[in-house]
Amino acid sequence: MKRKTTGWMNAAGYSLLVLACLQGASAAHASDIDFAAPLNGWRNTSGDSERYTQDVHYPAVSVTTPEGQSKLALIEGQIRNAPKRKGKTVGTLVVDGTPLPQRVEEDGKFSRPYAFPAGSNGVELRAPDGSRKRVQFYDAYGGKTQPKLRVLLAWDTDGTDLDLHVVSPDGAHAWYGDRVVANGGALDVDVTTGYGPEIYSSAAPLKGTYLVFVNYYGSGSDRSDMTVAQVTIITNENTPNEKSETIRVPMRKAGELTLVKTFVMP
Repeated sequence: MKRKTTGWMNAAGYSLLVLACLQGASAAHASDIDFAAPLNGWRNTSGDSERYTQDVHYPAVSVTTPEGQSKLALIEGQIRNAPKRKGKTVGTLVVDGTPLPQRVEEDGKFSRPYAFPAGSNGVELRAPDGSRKRVQFYDAYGGKTQPKLRVLLAWDTDGTDLDLHVVSPDGAHAWYGDRVVANGGALDVDVTTGYGPEIYSSAAPLKGTYLVFVNYYGSGSDRSDMTVAQVTIITNENTPNEKSETIRVPMRKAGELTLVKTFVMP
């Protein structure tokens, strides 16, 4: 009996060893995600010059990072050892709990400017192959201008152009034709080739009623493909009074203009 038991244990041990080797081999093929920015840990952005509005060159192709962008207002990195694919792919970027599509270049690089609030922030990239990596950091600069209102638009198809329109209580209309309005609200970029995101931000939003519209401008195909718009409204970000609401709306054809949300800033 001992010999049988010992033999069984050896077989089981061998099986476990083989399984471990197979799992190790599988893990070796998983994508390695390296963040160049932001990095884990503590930082202080006092004196840093952020920039989150972007130049638009028509035809716009994607969210791009301005030359000389501060590393403290940037999300950037590379997916290494990923399977080779022609063209760009799309992963998911989760910034402080809000999921956004993120284009990934053929060489695995990804980049976009982002103005982070003071306090604790988390950024996670979920690669197209399902692997993921998260970084967590704390910005200790208490005097930092906080985006007290953000409206984020993303959508779920490539080759399509949706536009974010935000009308503030004074009647100012922020859209791709007038991205920075007199009251300080600003739309970061006009994305014309799918997924987004387009982000409206205001550090000192006016009190009153805001209107959020989404316009299905068009698609790259002869026919308009249905796409689902995701609008996330965040107020008092990174404070005990933070509120976030996400609305998803189907957009069926080019030319469609939808009032997605009416809300009041107290």
